[in-house]
Order: sequence, then structure tokens, then C-alpha cells
Amino acid sequence: MRQALPVDHQIFELLQALHKGIGPKFERCAGVTPTRFRLLQELYQAAEISQISLQKLLAIDPAAVTRHLKGLEESGMITRRKHPDDNRVTLVSLTPQGREHINDYRENKIQFISDILNGFDEQERLVLADMLNRLQHNINGM
Repeated sequence: MRQALPVDHQIFELLQALHKGIGPKFERCAGVTPTRFRLLQELYQAAEISQISLQKLLAIDPAAVTRHLKGLEESGMITRRKHPDDNRVTLVSLTPQGREHINDYRENKIQFISDILNGFDEQERLVLADMLNRLQHNINGM
């Protein structure tokens, strides 16, 4: 195995800083956390979905899904109910208020992406996307 070069360490540190910083910045800009945005996006596309299916789609911890859904329910964005045929299954759907807000969140996400990619031309964006995909592939193979 080769010794990590100083630039490799710098890349690793930058990736960690991006991971740590992007969530709070996105939330300030979009008005919702990235995870909650993803949950709302999935719910927007499905009339109703089981909580476990939602958890699997997003590949996040079941307790985290419950926590996020509880917050969204308290804010009036979603409703949860027991499946009529299986009381162990919780069904989740967007409320009319949630449907209204998702469009605002989408516009805010578009603006956020535009802001973080400011100064990158189309070719640089393609190269960056390719490199990030390759990093993700490497991580998945570990």
C-alpha cells in the first residue's frame, strides 16, 4: 500500500469539511434539512408509502426516519396512520401544506446548488461529478 501524500490528506480534510458544512448551509438556504428534503421528495412522488419503505429508499437508520417524520408531522407537513390490514405498518403521506411547501424547497435547493457551484463552468461540473462518482464507487467497494 502506498503512503498517503500531503495532497491526499488535504483532499480528505476538504471532503470532511464539505460533509460537515453542507447540511447546515443547505438548511439555512432551503429552510429544511437535506434529509427531510429527501423524505419530502419521496413522499411527493408517492401518494402514500410505508415508513419502512421510506427508510430503505433513503438508506438511513429507522430511528432517524422516525425522528424526522415526527418533526414533519408536528409541523403539519405529513400525516402518519396505521395500515388498515396490518397494524405493524405505518403509512406516511404529505399533507396539502406539505405539498405546497415542497415547491418552495425545490426552488431553494436549485438556488443553493447554483450558489455552491458559482464559478464552475459546465466542463468543470462534469469533471467534478465524475470524480465524486468515482470516489463514491471506491467507498462502496471498501
